[in-house]
Amino acid sequence: MRVHIGSDHAGFDLKQHLVQALTDDGHDVVDHGPAVLDPADDYPPFCLRAALGARDEPGSLGVVVGGSGNGEQIAANKVPGVRAVLAWSEQTARLGRQHNDAQVVSVGARMHTAEEATGFVRAFLAEDFSGDPRHQRRIDQLSRWESDGELPPLPA
Repeated sequence: MRVHIGSDHAGFDLKQHLVQALTDDGHDVVDHGPAVLDPADDYPPFCLRAALGARDEPGSLGVVVGGSGNGEQIAANKVPGVRAVLAWSEQTARLGRQHNDAQVVSVGARMHTAEEATGFVRAFLAEDFSGDPRHQRRIDQLSRWESDGELPPLPA
């Protein structure tokens, strides 16, 4: 699978670790940077590109990494059509794919060991969307909101 990855300075070391681990797992990893550690860099240039790659290449997924993963998840979710989830366990990573058909997972490098984070990412990449109609209905409601600002109807 092709995996697009990006980070900021706080996630740089974990990103480097993930690039190697995922490559070793047989994935085709596209590293959107940063290429070098710069404590003054910003995450949007790297995370937006990783999210765009995941969106624009059917069958690919994305990984964004920062200190907490929060800003990186927000950045990825700003890309129209992208659903990014913040993983803090293997279960949340799997559920992001199963229930939300997320294309991007965000991980906080300061929140987890490299081994834990690698497990989250591997769980995310290995999981498929369940296709359950109730989950698809919710995704469709969000997609309509994103495309035309139509609020989902309130329940009767």
